[in-house]
Amino acid sequence: MAQAHTQDANIYYVPHSSRWPFLGSIALFTTMIGLASWFNEAGWGKPVFFFGIALMVGVLFGWFGDVVRESVRGLYNRQVDVSFRMGMIWFIFSEVMFFGAFFGALFYARQYALPWLGGEGDGVLTNSLLWPGYSASWPSNGPGAIGGTYQTIPAWGLPLLNTLILLTSGVTITVAHHALKAGQRGKLLLFLGLTVLLGCVFLGFQAEEYIHAYTELNLTLGSGIYGSTFFMLTGFHGAHVTLGTIMLAVIWFRCLKGHFSKDNHFAFEAVAWYWHFVDVVWLGLFLFVYVL
Repeated sequence: MAQAHTQDANIYYVPHSSRWPFLGSIALFTTMIGLASWFNEAGWGKPVFFFGIALMVGVLFGWFGDVVRESVRGLYNRQVDVSFRMGMIWFIFSEVMFFGAFFGALFYARQYALPWLGGEGDGVLTNSLLWPGYSASWPSNGPGAIGGTYQTIPAWGLPLLNTLILLTSGVTITVAHHALKAGQRGKLLLFLGLTVLLGCVFLGFQAEEYIHAYTELNLTLGSGIYGSTFFMLTGFHGAHVTLGTIMLAVIWFRCLKGHFSKDNHFAFEAVAWYWHFVDVVWLGLFLFVYVL
């Protein structure tokens, strides 16, 4: 789609009187109030939480819709493009820190907390008085076997398959990117669509894995430190794959409508960056959560 006009290179485009930040704040506040109340067993917490989620979805739909319309009208210039790139880089950096905190918790539990509870170093007295006979081996649900006995998920089943799926999706989105820059519209839509499909397949297999863990292995979020770190890491990663798949689907429809050119397609690049980040995080999860 041809742009209507190009914004002056010396003027940074700022939308006037945008309502979306205000509405987004209301949606976030409503969501968190509902979630906190739900966790504290208030009867009205659950519906308020989902109402807040619905508000947030509406805000995001409207806000990004405005951004798309501003882009195709040619209101953005090089300065805006640079700011978008910097914003996406900082966003991904924040996501790195987010997952780094959970990987850090896993590392601390395995390398420091469990050996100490098992009697190593200064934990000798604690072990002999509080947890005599406790064996500090991983995976562990801690002293007292919190959550009961459980089985772990073998790395070489669905986790390996999901690893191959995400690695393949990294290839397909790269092929789609090259097709976009080469002006090959059919190839672009095909490989970007394959990426969306692979993301959906990954999520389907992860749902099957969770059902198997809860119903047959007694591996739950309450299975001590192993269960909590397993589901927090894989669950948040699954949420990121869900978000990435939605973004890829939106970009596919935008490509179908001809919103991008070979020289102007940062929205595509931003989603591709995000998807490659999700791939890298999964490789760390597969190694440190499933294999080791």
